[in-house]
Amino acid sequence: MPITKTPKTTPPLWVEWDRKAQKSGLRHEVYAVNGDCYVGEWKDNKKHGRGIQRWKKSGAIYHGEWKFGKRDGYGTLSLPDPVNKYKKVYSGWWANDKKAGYGIRYYGPKEYYEGKWKDGLRSGWGRMYYANGDIYEGQWSEGQRDGEGMLRLSNGNRYEGCWQYGMKNGTGRFFYLDHGQLFEGLWVDDVPKCGIMIDFGRDEAPKPTKYPIPEIELLDPDKVLEEAVAMFLQKED
Repeated sequence: MPITKTPKTTPPLWVEWDRKAQKSGLRHEVYAVNGDCYVGEWKDNKKHGRGIQRWKKSGAIYHGEWKFGKRDGYGTLSLPDPVNKYKKVYSGWWANDKKAGYGIRYYGPKEYYEGKWKDGLRSGWGRMYYANGDIYEGQWSEGQRDGEGMLRLSNGNRYEGCWQYGMKNGTGRFFYLDHGQLFEGLWVDDVPKCGIMIDFGRDEAPKPTKYPIPEIELLDPDKVLEEAVAMFLQKED
């Protein structure tokens, strides 16, 4: 019987076009429909490696590392600036398109944060320089001061102790160096509730109090303070 040959089929043209359209390796400017532009490396049709992304709407520029379409690794984010064309707003590490690890975030000419990040928020150890001259150094959680930390005010006074929800909460010491006094005790939402106030460096203070704090005659002042703290905590519960 005669042998019939099956004609050789040619794949549709779109298959080849789709294969050629898949981006892999280094590419020059690639524009999105909304006008965003990317220059850099690709893998499996996703930004992967080093590259520069420009967002048309905000004018922001990211220059750094990518991983399967998301910012991942070390990179710098900048925004348009009327004076210097661009100003750096963040320089540090990223993970899954969010700030993660160590990085520096610039909020203004004299205000910036350097330290750890997690999921785009300040978390872990970090130091914050405020525009008014205050400096906080210590623990952070979900963008707020949380844990052990020290706040040094621009006038030299400082607080050392516990923080929660961005406020003084727990035991801590406040050094009123301008008046030559020290308060040590319990704080709740930035308000000192109970503790001990003593003279501390009063002779060297620039604005000492008119009269020194008189001595309190107690057999066991530490026990009195301990009982006061216990009573306050019991009322709070």
